[in-house]
Amino acid sequence: MPITIAVSGLHGAGTTTVAQGLVDAFNLRYISAGMIFRQLAKEKGITLVDLSQLAEKDPTIDQEIDKRTQREAEKGNVVIDAYIAGWVARRFADLTIYLRAPLEVRALRIANREKRDYEETLTETRDREESEQRRFQEFYGIEVSDTRLFDLIINTERWNAVETINICIAAVKAYLASSGTTIE
Repeated sequence: MPITIAVSGLHGAGTTTVAQGLVDAFNLRYISAGMIFRQLAKEKGITLVDLSQLAEKDPTIDQEIDKRTQREAEKGNVVIDAYIAGWVARRFADLTIYLRAPLEVRALRIANREKRDYEETLTETRDREESEQRRFQEFYGIEVSDTRLFDLIINTERWNAVETINICIAAVKAYLASSGTTIE
C-alpha cells in the first residue's frame, strides 16, 4: 500500500526543505501547493499578497489548488507540501507533519532565501498569513492554529534543517514499520 505524507506549516518554517528531504530519503513524488500558488500569481501578473487577497473573495483559486493536491495525495507515494496539506489531504494522508517557528525567524529565512529586505518580508509574510487564515476559516472552517490533527509537530527554530529532516525520517520509518505500509 503506498504512503502519502502531508507536510504543513507556516511560511518559512521549512516545509519545502523537509518535504524534499523526505522525497529524497524515500524516493517519493513531490507536490507543492506553494509552487502552484506562486505560478497562479505569476500567471495573473500579481504579487503573492495580492493573490491571497483575491483568493479571499474568489474561492475557486484555493479550490483548484486543493483539487490538484487531493488528486496527487490519493495516488500515494507522495509528499504533499502545503500550508494546509494536513487538513486538505487528511483523508488520504498516512502521516501528517506540522512545522512551526516564530514569525521573525521565518521572515528572516525567507528574506535571506529570496535576497529581499527583512522588514518588507516580515510585513508581507504577516499580511499573507493573516489573509490565508481568514480565508481558510471562511471557506473551509479550518482554524490553522489548531494543530491537534497532526501526528508530528516540530518547532524548526530549535533544530537545524538536517536535524529536522532526520526527526521526520525517523517518524516515517516508525510509521512504515508499525503499519505494514510499503513504498512501491
